[in-house]
Amino acid sequence: MSDDKTKVGGADRRQVAGGEGYEVDYFARKHGITRAQAEELIARHGNDRDALDAAAGRLK
Repeated sequence: MSDDKTKVGGADRRQVAGGEGYEVDYFARKHGITRAQAEELIARHGNDRDALDAAAGRLK
C-alpha cells in the first residue's frame, strides 16, 4: 500500500515521538540522560517537547 500523497506537511517539532526509538535516543543524548530516564520522562510528562526539556533540565 502506498503513502497518501495528498497528506503533506512537516513534522510537528513541538512533540517528541515516544514510540520512535531514534527520537528517544536523540532526546536522551541531547540532555545527557539515559534512554530509560528519557522514556520515564515521556511516560510521566507526555510528548510535549518544552515540558520534557524542562523536566530533563531538572534531572541534572
